[in-house]
Amino acid sequence: MFTIRNVTAPTKSNLLKSVCSRSMASKTPVGFIGLGNMGNPMAKNLMKHGYPLIIYDVFPDACKEFQDAGEQVVSSPADVAEKADRIITMLPTSINAIEAYSGANGILKKVKKGSLLIDSSTIDPAVSKELAKEVEKMGAVFMDAPVSGGVGAARSGNLTFMVGGVEDEFAAAQELLGCMGSNVVYCGAVGTGQAAKICNNMLLAISMIGTAEAMNLGIRLGLDPKLLAKILNMSSGRCWSSDTYNPVPGVMDGVPSANNYQGGFGATLMAKDLGLAQDSATSTKSPILLGSQAHQIYRMMCAKGYSKKDFSSVFQFLREEETF
Repeated sequence: MFTIRNVTAPTKSNLLKSVCSRSMASKTPVGFIGLGNMGNPMAKNLMKHGYPLIIYDVFPDACKEFQDAGEQVVSSPADVAEKADRIITMLPTSINAIEAYSGANGILKKVKKGSLLIDSSTIDPAVSKELAKEVEKMGAVFMDAPVSGGVGAARSGNLTFMVGGVEDEFAAAQELLGCMGSNVVYCGAVGTGQAAKICNNMLLAISMIGTAEAMNLGIRLGLDPKLLAKILNMSSGRCWSSDTYNPVPGVMDGVPSANNYQGGFGATLMAKDLGLAQDSATSTKSPILLGSQAHQIYRMMCAKGYSKKDFSSVFQFLREEETF
């Protein structure tokens, strides 16, 4: 079950102000908590679709451009819940999500009955289930809706949302998520969205490492990297990591490898997601031999100074490591 919508990405900050007043008047405010690399462009796409925003981020500077564009900035997640009955959270870790919902100034302190709370963070499915129970006690609805597609898809409004929660509430969530994504997929009960995301990111990490290894080997065998990438992408080895997000500098424009691995999806976050996959594999007694190895590689990367670089910097890491 999904919807497809085409959204043109804003190219300049002044597009934040180019919202039809008639459209704004017809739509009630949406709360948005977490304005990082992903949350920032997601919130902008909601604005582009005419939704006034109630904004909070733990780093006030992240809110400035929204405030300058006329959006309301508040001082805590609880204040967001007081002013909006539909809230989207986009946070880095399970701990951040727990604090935003259940903390001293969390959403649950002032949430209104009937509110729809959508968490697009990638966190432990068990945490999503616990948060859903707490939200339900307050008479509100919780749905987990993690995303795939990266910063580029967040900017263009082409994310994929994997949604878990009560099916009767899916249409209400779909209305908002369709403003930020081209695919909004219902996965089942609360926690199944997180399960789908964890599986996807484990496969992404494995394929990125494989692409980096293949490119590194080919280059050392004397192949031109652009030629090798072209061959891979017309052959059976083709994957998203090779044709859309190639990790080798100079092969593609507009990806982190073309910008010293800045921006994008950090190695720390990939290591975190692989840790979630490892925990889930342990609890379900599922063998993930390559997933476990990928987890160790990204942990080593973080320990050796790659934590703030995009996860595709595994190519650079492997180039520098000759002891494996």
